[in-house]
Amino acid sequence: MSQAFRTHDVTNQPPLLAGTNLFASDPVLAAVVESIPAPVADGLAQLGTFYGSAEALELGRLANQSPPLLRTHDARGARADAVEYHPAYHALMRRSVAAGLHCSVWDAAGAESKVRSLARAARMFLAAQVDVGHLDAIRSTNAAVAALAHSPRLAEGWLPMVRSRKYDQTAKPAPQKSGVLLSVATTEKQAGSNFSLIATRADRDGNDANYRLIGHKWYVAAPMSDALVTLAQTREGLSCFLVPRFLADGSRNGIRLLRLKDRLGSRSSAAGEVEFESASGFLLGNAGQGVAAIAEVLGHARLDDAVIAAALMRAALTEAVHHARHRSVGGRKLIDQPLMGRVLADLALDVTAATALAFRVALAADRAADDPVEAAFARLMTPVAKYWIAKAAPAVIAEALECIGGNATVEESRLPRFYRDVTSTMVADGPGNVLCLDVVKALSKSSEALEAVLVISENALGGTAKATLNILRAATAVALADEGSARVLTEQLALTVAAATLHHSFPAEIGDAFLETRLGKGWRTTYGMLDSRFDARGLLDFVCPEA
Repeated sequence: MSQAFRTHDVTNQPPLLAGTNLFASDPVLAAVVESIPAPVADGLAQLGTFYGSAEALELGRLANQSPPLLRTHDARGARADAVEYHPAYHALMRRSVAAGLHCSVWDAAGAESKVRSLARAARMFLAAQVDVGHLDAIRSTNAAVAALAHSPRLAEGWLPMVRSRKYDQTAKPAPQKSGVLLSVATTEKQAGSNFSLIATRADRDGNDANYRLIGHKWYVAAPMSDALVTLAQTREGLSCFLVPRFLADGSRNGIRLLRLKDRLGSRSSAAGEVEFESASGFLLGNAGQGVAAIAEVLGHARLDDAVIAAALMRAALTEAVHHARHRSVGGRKLIDQPLMGRVLADLALDVTAATALAFRVALAADRAADDPVEAAFARLMTPVAKYWIAKAAPAVIAEALECIGGNATVEESRLPRFYRDVTSTMVADGPGNVLCLDVVKALSKSSEALEAVLVISENALGGTAKATLNILRAATAVALADEGSARVLTEQLALTVAAATLHHSFPAEIGDAFLETRLGKGWRTTYGMLDSRFDARGLLDFVCPEA
């Protein structure tokens, strides 16, 4: 065989993308968290080193290569109701729990006390680029604590266990564990987002304050968690409950894991069907007011959905740019070829806008307690951000996959996983139409939220504000009169606030390019439509600097 060529020689292929600090190499993330104190930024840099390491990437690969298994019974025939995971999943869980991803919003003090949501969002953004599946238990725990707060007595007992930074995968009563995790179980076969159709019943357990729950939950993420926050019908109406996995005497509660879903989505995590067989539950808040408690849970979950989808967009873009910087066609690197450069730069605009929008909502969540305008902004923009980012992410990931080509379609690449993972964020915690109806409902109750968006956006947009905000006012009026146009309004809100945030936090060229291409004219839904007036290469090098 000729020495000039051997079948195992590999040329014109990019090196493996590993060993990069995901925080230090991301100017967009740095810009949206620039207000965080130095000690918090130092912690993000340390996490960025881990989540960008070859070790972390391999853990993500292994966790997704070996999906969890349901073990309903043990060898003696006794109920086990256990989910068995690959060790790589547990390794990622230990790291994320130690970093407080599941609880820091409810526990942060010192330097992080004023930027709890912002700092946690940054940690979620980094972790999601390695593996989304293990974050199911993380984000459900964070969200479920909002419901716990409706019962101070229960919160007093459970919050210290939730706030632990130790991951304990053992199946035993919560007080015996070094740390606990929670999940949320609301969906039923006949009742997805329509809570009024929930059929699970909860009846008082004699004269005790406890209840007995009987019913079926159709889709529960992280069903092996130490307790489920759920909804059930009582005499007073739909109510919210905490249902622990084990009872105080150490016996198993009546929570049965029936099966795991073979789903399009994260392969490293479990989602399954749960049945309550006279399960003991504790009322959270007042009977008949369960929807109010779950609404707060959804707010936290939807922000996480937006952050995770933005992180997947970032990871896909990084892969595509890395490929283009190392792959040559016709004697030139792909990134130096005008058409590829404009496609990647166009993708970078949406990636930057999605990140900016998600983190602007997180910032508003931190400011909400002291600023009514920011509180109103956060209430309205949380479903808006989740809607637009989750809608934009699949298209961005698909285009990034196409930029790489055939290699990106095989499972050894991370792109197929990104594409699967993003479907979870699309349907979780309310699909698109539900989110848009929530937006219209909020605006029909009061103009306060819209005025908050207008004030915040006007300050950032400057000279372009008048025309842009007039369009937003018109879209609001139309949607309030015609529910069928709610998506038009929701997207307009997302694009407007994203543009305003870009103008506030990034070089003018980025904000101007986004504003003109997404709001200044009819936006085409394919990428690569930037014209020569925009510095595509400069934009791309800013968003994804070369190492």
